[in-house]
Amino acid sequence: MCVFCEIINGNIPSTKVYEDDMMVAFKDLNPQAPVHVLAVPKEHICCANAITAENSKYVAHIFEKLPEIAKSQGIDSYRIINNCGDDAGQTVKHLHFHLLGGIKMEEGLLK
Repeated sequence: MCVFCEIINGNIPSTKVYEDDMMVAFKDLNPQAPVHVLAVPKEHICCANAITAENSKYVAHIFEKLPEIAKSQGIDSYRIINNCGDDAGQTVKHLHFHLLGGIKMEEGLLK
């Protein structure tokens, strides 16, 4: 089972900031900004390439909740990132979105 499924099932501890029946959001263990939260669907979807008409409701739900999660973390300006595949830097093969904020960010996305 993947590490995010283990977190969802409560087998690996995390610092959750939001949870409901469709998703969980928790603090990243290696934050890249003062606020760095991962938003993860409870349904195992390997990556953005695997989003379908049947499971896209999880993605829609996450994006509906991200503003609320950001506000709960004290930010109203943030960046959302998704990595899809090895070359893009996806290390956990479970769809997730990085919510980053709490710092002035440059416009560019690549180093």
